[in-house]
Amino acid sequence: MARPRWKFAISIAILFVFFPDFILGQIQGLYCGEQNCYDVLGLTREATTREIGKAYRQLALKYHPDRNKAADAEEKFTIIATAYETLRDEESRADYDDMLDHPEKYFQHYYRYYRRRVAPKVDVRIVIVVTLTVISVIQYLGWWQRYNQAISYIVTVPKYRTRAMDIAREQGLINNKKRGRRSKEEMKQEEEAVLRTVIEDMMDIRGGYSKPSIYDVLWVKLVLSPYHVLQYLYWYVTWIWHFSICKKPYGREEKMYLMRRNIGYTSTQWDAVEESVKETYLQKGLWDRQVFLKWRKEQEEEMKAKLAEDPKYKRYRRWMKQGGATRMTFDD
Repeated sequence: MARPRWKFAISIAILFVFFPDFILGQIQGLYCGEQNCYDVLGLTREATTREIGKAYRQLALKYHPDRNKAADAEEKFTIIATAYETLRDEESRADYDDMLDHPEKYFQHYYRYYRRRVAPKVDVRIVIVVTLTVISVIQYLGWWQRYNQAISYIVTVPKYRTRAMDIAREQGLINNKKRGRRSKEEMKQEEEAVLRTVIEDMMDIRGGYSKPSIYDVLWVKLVLSPYHVLQYLYWYVTWIWHFSICKKPYGREEKMYLMRRNIGYTSTQWDAVEESVKETYLQKGLWDRQVFLKWRKEQEEEMKAKLAEDPKYKRYRRWMKQGGATRMTFDD
């Protein structure tokens, strides 16, 4: 239940009586301070925006420090400019009028005043666009960095390097006999570049280190999101019609999707799984939910049996039974 206004007014009056410096300090930091912005410009609260601008120009010409050499001219000009900045904007003027009508709400007035002064003047749409662009650029460059790291590592693996060397020689990309005027260092650099190109062409890298695509960038995904939503709705309706209503048997792609969903893999994780493993899952019928649950339970039981026979795991279990990390020991 809200307190009556007269009780709140009494509270403010007590603050003015016992803490006048505090209250005046709150008021002096806002708008025109202890002065009335309308009085500073010689206007009433019914003044129009045009009248406010006209009054400001007249007073600014009169008290501008370059034209008026009086000692207090600069101070007067500052308060005139402050009054004009306060009253020329409709939102700022409305907040100021509310402060004149309800001076007891000085905390709210402080919040509104400094929110407007500190808040950036840039359009929020521009901020969103710039933020999304920066994120997209960082995302794309990060993907390329991971992909290049993967290629650089594969080049150093002997079996891949040997295979790439054979392919390069078969295609005539490497011919050490035709040395010409090239130095050994130049020939080595050329050979490394050729091997890297062959591996990039022949190697199918999937998962988090796959070759980046522009369609995976955040900006592109947002632009194409309506298309993807419609595509998903079409796929979902088609799925319900074919397999829930018409009771058609699942094809290979549908079974792969159901296995991925049962296991809980994302598309990127599923792409990284070897084809032989996928075929094993397919032969076991893991696309069927009941079969998958039974298979997962068997895997868990098998893992427990292996851990039970593992000496390290046995020591760990004994250590946990004795209190684990919470037990206290005393050394002599």
